[in-house]
Amino acid sequence: MRHRPRRAVRTGRTGRASWNPACPISLGFAPDGKRQRLKRKAKTKTAVKDKLIKAVKDLETGVTASETYTVRDAVNDWLSKGLKGRSEGTITKLRIPAETHVIPKLGKIKLQQLRADHVDEWLDELSSDLATRTLRDVHSVLKRAIRQAQARDLVLRNVAELVTTPTGTDGRPSKALTRQQAEAVLQAAESSELHAYVVISLTTGIRTEEARALRWDHVVAWIPSLKSGSR
Repeated sequence: MRHRPRRAVRTGRTGRASWNPACPISLGFAPDGKRQRLKRKAKTKTAVKDKLIKAVKDLETGVTASETYTVRDAVNDWLSKGLKGRSEGTITKLRIPAETHVIPKLGKIKLQQLRADHVDEWLDELSSDLATRTLRDVHSVLKRAIRQAQARDLVLRNVAELVTTPTGTDGRPSKALTRQQAEAVLQAAESSELHAYVVISLTTGIRTEEARALRWDHVVAWIPSLKSGSR
C-alpha cells in the first residue's frame, strides 16, 4: 500500500513544519507486545519518502542505528566497550587522539552520513600540523571505532577504511647516539664506577628507571668471566 504523507503540520516549540506519513510502516511486535512502527519526519513529502526508503533498506541490510547516532557516539562507545582487557595506560593513550582530533572535527556528523570525503578532508587538514606517524594513529582510532559500530550493525560500511592516510610533517629529529658516539661514551666510561651501568644501558636499550632497578644478582649470570670463577 502506498503511504500518503499528510499536509505539513506544526511540531515542537520552534514552529517548524514537518511531514508525517499517514500510515507508518509496521515492523511487527516487540517482546512486550507493543506494535513497532517505522516513522520519519522531514520538511517535505519527498524527504519523508526518501527517509522511509532508506530506513527500509537499512533494516533489510541489518543496520539498526538511529538517525541521531553520531561519530562521537561511535568513538565513545568504542573507548568504553571496545577496549576491554586493555590497561588504563593504553586506553588513555587512545583517548587522547580521540578527544583531541577525532571528536572535535567529526563528532557531530551522523555516523550513517559520514562519507570518505569527510575523512579525506579531515586528514588533509591535520597533515599540516601532525607527523605522519601521529596521523596514522589518529586515523586508526576512527577506523577502529567505526569497525566496532559496523560489527554491531550500526552502520553498513566503514568509510574510514577507504581512505589512505596522507603524509604529515617531519617528525622530531632522532636523539639516538650514532655508533661512533656510543663507542666514545663506552671508552670514556671504562674507568668509571658507572661503567657497567653505561654498558647495560647502551647495549640493551632499557630505560633509565629500569636500569636503576637492576641488582648485581640480576646481571652476574651474564658475565662470562664470573662463570669461569674469575672476577
